[in-house]
Amino acid sequence: MPFDTIAIVDWSGGNDRGATPKPDAIWLGLTRQGEDAPPIYLRNRHVAEQALTDLIETERAAGRRLLIGFDFPFGYPKGFAQALTGQSDPLAVWDWLECRIHDKPKTNNRFDVAGDINRQLGQGVGPFWGNARPNHDVPGLPRRKQGYHNPFPDMRACETRAQGSFTCWQLAGAGAVGSQVLMGLPVLNRLRRRFAGQIAVWPFEPLETPVTFVEIWPGLINPAVKQAEAQGGIRDAHQVRLLARALAHLPLPDLQAMLTITAPEEGWIMGLGHEDKLNRAASDRALQPPPLRDDCFALPAGVDWTPVDEALALLHDRLHPVVGRASTPLADAQGRVLASDVTAQRSNPSQPNTAVDGYGFAHATLPPGDPVLPLVQGRAAAGVPFEGAVPPGHAIRILTGAALPTGVDTVILQEDVNAAEAEIAFRAGIKPGANTRRAGEDVAAGDTILQAGRILTPADLALASATGLSTLPVHNRLRVAVISTGDELVEPGNPAAPGQIFDANRPMLLALARQFGFDAVDLGRVPDDRAALRAALDRGTEQADLILTSGGASSGDEDHVSALLNEAGAMAEWRIAVKPGRPLALGLWHKTPVFGLPGNPVAALVCTLIFARPAMARLAGAGWHIPQGFTLPAAFTKNKKPGRREYLRARIRDGRAEVFKSEGSGRISGLSWAEGLVELPDGPANITPGSPVTFLPFTSFL
Repeated sequence: MPFDTIAIVDWSGGNDRGATPKPDAIWLGLTRQGEDAPPIYLRNRHVAEQALTDLIETERAAGRRLLIGFDFPFGYPKGFAQALTGQSDPLAVWDWLECRIHDKPKTNNRFDVAGDINRQLGQGVGPFWGNARPNHDVPGLPRRKQGYHNPFPDMRACETRAQGSFTCWQLAGAGAVGSQVLMGLPVLNRLRRRFAGQIAVWPFEPLETPVTFVEIWPGLINPAVKQAEAQGGIRDAHQVRLLARALAHLPLPDLQAMLTITAPEEGWIMGLGHEDKLNRAASDRALQPPPLRDDCFALPAGVDWTPVDEALALLHDRLHPVVGRASTPLADAQGRVLASDVTAQRSNPSQPNTAVDGYGFAHATLPPGDPVLPLVQGRAAAGVPFEGAVPPGHAIRILTGAALPTGVDTVILQEDVNAAEAEIAFRAGIKPGANTRRAGEDVAAGDTILQAGRILTPADLALASATGLSTLPVHNRLRVAVISTGDELVEPGNPAAPGQIFDANRPMLLALARQFGFDAVDLGRVPDDRAALRAALDRGTEQADLILTSGGASSGDEDHVSALLNEAGAMAEWRIAVKPGRPLALGLWHKTPVFGLPGNPVAALVCTLIFARPAMARLAGAGWHIPQGFTLPAAFTKNKKPGRREYLRARIRDGRAEVFKSEGSGRISGLSWAEGLVELPDGPANITPGSPVTFLPFTSFL
């Protein structure tokens, strides 16, 4: 039975922990539809109960199935329920405790209730122990375990198998699970009554309801928690986040196996005996997608000469993301690719507020004519709300961004008011709700604010932060390795022998990869030597997600890129109907995609922008990248023959597209001169000054 949302609660039996997040408090972890939310700190049980109520209502309204795990026992050792309530039903104990436990943020009566139970069931002393109240003895409740009588087993059957677990009879000290149970079960029972018929308690009830409560123990994923804890932060927060993730990402058969348990009286720890699966699913290591198939670049039978649009369609259909996923803080998210849709955690604005400095009042209580209103004492300011209510027919000083006090629904600009010390006067005619902002008028809690595949901008980070998000699910950056091949190449700055040229492609391709937002990996220059190229490709598969090579992509004697990919059995030489370009070697080297670009720098740039750029976006999780073109009048003349799509180096001057003086693909200066490309169609074209042409700015490829 799949669940859409997994929530994990690390409970506390202690008092209010204050506003600052602390260990040993209540923490809530949430994974909704596979997406992790930041852990939520809940300072006391009253706040936690309201948060759980809101969560259940939200998930029910959205039609999502919800599983909530709590880290305390749902039942006591065998015999306790019968002795206490006269029934062996553990849920009867929940009813019994709810009637007797009294809980306030700073105080509760758990020790007194435990003492009452001990005197009733334990021949004066037992089964509970651990009175932590200083200078106040509780009759029948010892401070330590020694010397008391327990008529029931010390642990349930599941705890005898869970190494490191604690007894539910201990109320104080390290591992005081007993206090968590006494203070937790009444809360769960109230939720069961509030949402009657909608909550099933596992393993006591059939899981046929939209909400399920389960008992969990974070100790089952201790290895994964230690790994996360080594990076800093609060252990409890890591526990709830990782366990929610683990249960959300488990394969359905594994989840069903964990829920197939018979324990009608004592209850059971979900996942006990499945620790390895939980730790793998909880790991903070990036979630990796499946590799590409070995035949992803193969052309259909009988296809040799490939039009540009068909080549792009083949790449679009056969590629998918190859990068893992991670959760990253907002400060590190700019430029990253969003891995899944993101929803607002809080409305923006979160409550009605004023858009101006002025005076607020209830519009319906204005007197006829030009109003004169008495002022209440105090004011409302951003971050400093007015605590009281504004009486009908009164006004209050209010500053931009301040929450509207009770009794205020309209604000008048201070410039439109004559103000005295105790009253204001203004002309009639202001409209109801003037100069105010409604709660959620920008974004409502639960709205999708950012969609998967988006490259995150500074404005996106502002929106995420304003709606309560501190982290975002992103794809890891695509790592692009670049190799230049050829005996004729020499590193700039070194002496060049006759017949040698300086390597222009590698600096260009590495810079392009960085400009696209990817991590560039420089694998250097490789001579026309098959063993050296094989070693470089091997390094590339270890260090990168995709490899770009330049040169050696055709089928000549020294075209070792094509030869090696052919040897690997995963090579397709695409003869593309494009100018400049044509040969484009595509293949897999140990399951890593390889784009073998032409050696000519102009052709290498064009093939990178037109073919490799959208493919890299697809592999990076950003979807299929289509450059935005513009139709402009030409400032040149050209008689184009049919058969190939052509890309001319171009720039815009006086609103017209002018092209570089030479179409020679060896003229590298034209790349620096240009600001983009003019795209000419596959068929014939007679271009004269003023003819409409498509201009693709270089910036449209970013």
